[in-house]
Amino acid sequence: MADVADQLSPDDVLLEYRGMKIAVNIEHLPLLEGTEIDFVRQGLSDNFRFRNPNVSGECGCGESFSVDSPGAVG
Repeated sequence: MADVADQLSPDDVLLEYRGMKIAVNIEHLPLLEGTEIDFVRQGLSDNFRFRNPNVSGECGCGESFSVDSPGAVG
């Protein structure tokens, strides 16, 4: 699950799209290449949904993932 950042660290990059700001450690940017983010409301739940084309495996709870090669699309 993502955490809310109160401030940026020196290794963070701030990305902004349509008013949404996301802080990402520069080392992890290649892992997020091509990721789509959507805000989904289902019943009483509101969540961000991430679709990452680089994912090769996920845990059952959806909080962690693995990739075969960072930055690879497809």
